[in-house]
Formats: sequence, structure tokens, C-alpha cells
Amino acid sequence: MAHFLMIDIGAGTMDVLWYDSETGRNFKAVVRSPVWWVAEQAAGAGDLVVTGGEMGGGSVTGALAARARNHRVSITPEAAHTLNHDPQKVTALGLEIVDRPTADRLIAAGVSALTLADIDLPHIRRIADALDIPFAFDAVVVCAQDHGMPPAGESHLDYRHRCHAAALDADPSPAALLYRSDEVPETFNRLRTIAADAARLPTKAVYVMDSGMAAILGASLDPWAVANRDIMVLDIATSHTVAATLRRGEVAAYLEYHTRDLTAERLDTLLPALADGRLTHAEVLAGGGHGAYTRRRVGFNGLGVIVATGPRRALVRDTTLPIIYGAPFGDNMMTGTTGLLEALRRRLALAPIDYI
Repeated sequence: MAHFLMIDIGAGTMDVLWYDSETGRNFKAVVRSPVWWVAEQAAGAGDLVVTGGEMGGGSVTGALAARARNHRVSITPEAAHTLNHDPQKVTALGLEIVDRPTADRLIAAGVSALTLADIDLPHIRRIADALDIPFAFDAVVVCAQDHGMPPAGESHLDYRHRCHAAALDADPSPAALLYRSDEVPETFNRLRTIAADAARLPTKAVYVMDSGMAAILGASLDPWAVANRDIMVLDIATSHTVAATLRRGEVAAYLEYHTRDLTAERLDTLLPALADGRLTHAEVLAGGGHGAYTRRRVGFNGLGVIVATGPRRALVRDTTLPIIYGAPFGDNMMTGTTGLLEALRRRLALAPIDYI
């Protein structure tokens, strides 16, 4: 018997899936993203000392910058990566970067403290207790979006695209981007931080994966998708949307956008172009997107199905395209965690799982 805990950390929600490999039993939870409640703590009044490591930014960055306008906000270099990998851009927001001994002295002197982390052990314990599952795992598998730490002068969007393109060129299965904790490339600082924090859970092993690739894999396991050779999947999440074409489970092409920048009309143009191999990385960047990758042309007219998942998939309601709503593992919100479980299953050579 093996018990696996999958955690998908998004901008709006944190989705949790527990799976028993012997019985096939699974339990699920969808809770607020750590970014939300950490941002609430960061938005208080008074001086503040911030420690921890790199986590999801967004509203956390905004709250810390707003607090720094009226109070002294000190932050350690590791935590500062949440705001930006360039220290000068962090200090330009009004924060003061200090070393850990200085941070500890400020905390000892009574200054309020905040720890930045995507994985909060007491919070995970409370979720496990609420699900009534054993708080001991054979593996914990976590996904989050990580842009990597680009070299000076290269945009984080171009760098993220280049990292994923190189990985998919070497192995087009999205499952290949699952990393055991000791395998995470140094550039993926957020995933490395998550792996280190997750290792403090009662688990025998920790794996991490980019959330975009986990979502692509998870959506491709929807029952409507697995019945076809050539498919397109979309995961329309709170902050980011990924769309991909796959042939026999291998990524042929994919794009990534901020969800806020997409409309049904834009999808009507983007998705056929993606499948037909007409969409370039530069074109997507120019349109406000994160980027695009093409390994092979599948052809829009040859697609067997287009499946949409994710908390904001209602965005496709007004498209002219024949998109259906998917639910991998029977749950629209479990796209990322399903992808994590399948990537782990393949890594450990376990028996196939029926994701209905």
C-alpha cells in the first residue's frame, strides 16, 4: 500500500488530492491559495520582517510594496526572490534587504514577522485532518508555476519558454518534467524551495513539477481525451491559461497566457493557429501572452476533441469552437493534481489508473 499526496498551488486555489494505490480510494480538497492568506498577513500595519523563501508573488508583492510605503519592511535575500530576482527592483519597491542575523535581531526586538512559503506544514496538517487521512505519505508531489532565474538581460517569459522548449525537445511527454527533490534544476528556485519545505512533511519522497505541464498532462487524461489520438486541451486557471495539442500523449505544441488577457474571440483565433503550427512564440508575446512552443503540426481539422478544464473554463462558453468541458478524475478542479499523480505513476512504474 502506498499513500500519495498531490498539491497544486495556484493563484486562486490550492488543490489537494490524496490517493491510496492499493485500494484506489481518493479524497480531495480545494482551498484558498497560500498567496491569498500570506498577502492578507503582509497587508497589515507596522514595521515588518519577512523571511522564508520564494513563493508565488502577485498579491503578496503588492501587499508588501504597499506596506513599505508607510513602514519599514525588511526582507531576507531568499524571501526577496518572491518579489523579483533582481535585488535592485526589490529595493525600488521600498523594501530593505537584510541578512538573516539582522532579521533575527529585529524579530527578537519585537518587530512583527512574516514567513513566505507555498507549503505551510500546520496548514497541510489541518487539511489532512479535515479529510480524515493518515498524516504520513510515501510521496508528496507538488506543482507550481516557476519562471526560473533568467540570466541578466533576458526576460523571464523568454527564459521560461526556453527551459520548457529544451525539455520537450528532449522528451515530449509532459510527465518528463516531474523532478524528484534532488533533481530540480538550480534555476527553478521556487520549485526547489517548495521541495525543501515539503521535505519537512512526514513523507518518504518529494517530487515537484511546473503547474502548466501538470495541467496539460492532467487534462489529457479526461475520458473524452484519452479516446482520441490527436487532442487539444485547455486548462483555464485563475491567473494563467495553458493550451496544448497532443498526439498519443506527446506534446505537439502549447501556449500560455494570462487568463485576464483572453477572450472567447481571441481563443477562436489562437487555438486553430496553435494546432496548425502557425503560432509563433514572438506572436504570442506581442499579444500579451507568455509564449508558444511548436514541435510538430497536428492540424486543427484533425483534432478528435478539444477539452477545457480549470476554474475559469466558462471563458470558452462563447467560442465558436467545438470545446467540451472536461473533468479528469471526475473533477474539473483536479486537473493539476491528476497530472501529478499520473507523472508519479509513470515514474514509479505503477499499474495504470482509470481517471474517471
